[in-house]
Formats: sequence, C-alpha cells, structure tokens
Amino acid sequence: MVYSKLISITGLPGLFEMVGSKTDGAIVRSLEDKTTKFVSSRVHNFSHLESIEVYTVRENVNLVEVFQAMDKSKEKVPAENDAKAVKAYFEKVYADMDFDRVYASDMKKMVKWFNILKANAVELKLSEEETEENEG
Repeated sequence: MVYSKLISITGLPGLFEMVGSKTDGAIVRSLEDKTTKFVSSRVHNFSHLESIEVYTVRENVNLVEVFQAMDKSKEKVPAENDAKAVKAYFEKVYADMDFDRVYASDMKKMVKWFNILKANAVELKLSEEETEENEG
C-alpha cells in the first residue's frame, strides 16, 4: 500500500485507499475493515495525506514528517482517547509542533492514523521523495 494513495474523508472515521475516481466521487477501501465503497464528493470532502500539513513553531511540515518522527521514537504511543497523554507524547516526539494551533482532537487523530498506517505496514514517505531517489 502506497502512502500517496491514502486519503481522509470528512464525516467518515479512519483512513482510506483511493481505488478509483469518478466525476462525482471516489471508490475507496477502508484501511481498518477493508470494505470498498463509493463516496460522493457532493457529500464529503477528500484530503490526500500527502497534502496535510501540521503547524510548527517554524514553518509548517508535512504530516508524514510527524509520522516519521513517531516511527523513529522509542516513546510508547499513547491511547488515542487520552488527550493529556497524547499531548505529552507529542511534546517529547515532535517538540516543534505549535501546541496553540494544533488541537487535542488533531493530535488524537494523528495517533489513530499512525496506528492504522502501522497496522497496514504503509511506508511513511512522500511520492516526491521516490522521484528524487530514482533521479539521483
């Protein structure tokens, strides 16, 4: 499974793999229960994980950088429903995060998504990085 094909859909929990697209929506497969369904773009918005950025005290970073820091960290990933533990975790793992602008709900979602990505053995890298490696 490729990180660049993964999306988040408003109103639906979890992450999805884009299987195919149509003019009025997309055919997606849930990473959690592996069900495939059509989702209308008239009802839902789609966000590619590659396009999501996280506020930091410097310049914004791509979400994959936070996931990579989580992957490299020796810290135990907290339960996603414990807001204090999640914030304390990110203060250790990604201290540059702007905690005034990144809400507890966002951090919980990052923990949930990270667990889904790890469970599906998704390689945490952007598609542009693959292109650069092939050219160099």
